[in-house]
Amino acid sequence: MGSRTPLYAGYELLGAKIVPFGGWDMPLHYGSQLEEHHAVRRDAGMFDVSHMQVVDIGGPAAEALLRTVLANDVARLAVGGALYSCMCNERGGVIDDVIAYRTPDGYRVVVNAATAEKDLAWLQSQAEGRDVSVAERADLAMLAVQGPQARTKAAAALGQAAAEVIGALSPFEARTSGPLFIARTGYTGEDGVEIMLPADDAPRIWEALLAAGVQPAGLGARDTLRLEAGLSLYGNEMDEDITPLQAGLAWTVAWEPADREFVGRAALAAQRGTLTTRSAGLVLTGRGVMRSGQPVRVLGSQDLGVITSGTFSPTLGASIALARIPDVPAATADVEIRGRWVPADMVRPPFVRHGQRRYTTEGAGS
Repeated sequence: MGSRTPLYAGYELLGAKIVPFGGWDMPLHYGSQLEEHHAVRRDAGMFDVSHMQVVDIGGPAAEALLRTVLANDVARLAVGGALYSCMCNERGGVIDDVIAYRTPDGYRVVVNAATAEKDLAWLQSQAEGRDVSVAERADLAMLAVQGPQARTKAAAALGQAAAEVIGALSPFEARTSGPLFIARTGYTGEDGVEIMLPADDAPRIWEALLAAGVQPAGLGARDTLRLEAGLSLYGNEMDEDITPLQAGLAWTVAWEPADREFVGRAALAAQRGTLTTRSAGLVLTGRGVMRSGQPVRVLGSQDLGVITSGTFSPTLGASIALARIPDVPAATADVEIRGRWVPADMVRPPFVRHGQRRYTTEGAGS
């Protein structure tokens, strides 16, 4: 048996299919992964993401610590701002990808469930000798409410004070409303909020969101939604041996100011301009479903690429994938699926954003 979030009893009442995930017992779906996916694209769905770990970092050296351990630069953030970043090792490989928020008291960092223990150990080791505190917030739960009606329905469920905060937030901003920490962030390609709140209060908020018409959704829909949005998954697109540059996340590395020495900078600087691979999106034009690990061949290269994440897109009605491929110009590729080479278009993600197709075909000039 894995760890359980404060909402586990609620899963059971709703008949969720429970699976192990990152050391936690989590809902895969509540009856129909497809319906949950469409609910987020068309209306509003909610995910219990309390298995992700919240870490508060405070003290005079909080900013200096995060400017050292993150490839992106938190000095750019005003209070209430948020950014996405990779936390790298000395080789430039990714220990984890995180979201960091600047708060009035310091910073809040949200890390992945499967890597939480090593992340916390790494942060604490880097904090040694600094005037900084690193506190795991095991007392908090976390809910993600996503979809075109997510903010409206969350506002209706959470009361007037929280509704005013939700209405005032810009993307990648966070504010508090009483005990609630509300951020306009997410992992689906839709608008919405992520709410961090006292664990004891999570069941009440869950019930209020259900009453407001928000559809509960599980890990299955979360994965198809994030892949349609072209968003990376730790362990697939990146890991401790894959750098942000190799993973298509070069935009998350803040090179300026040039004198900021963050962990992995030297390795990443040496890699700049020397890569022989790149990240790409694929849309299958033949029959089949692309899955992680399948080989990809591209005209103009003897080397094979690999699918890093693949699925069937409920919104597009086709199989889509992220892949790491040889860095050669190409508009199409072939993917090996069960011993057959199946054609695919090379595209620029995201595949779907705000419920609509958003990708462009490589070489189309669009």
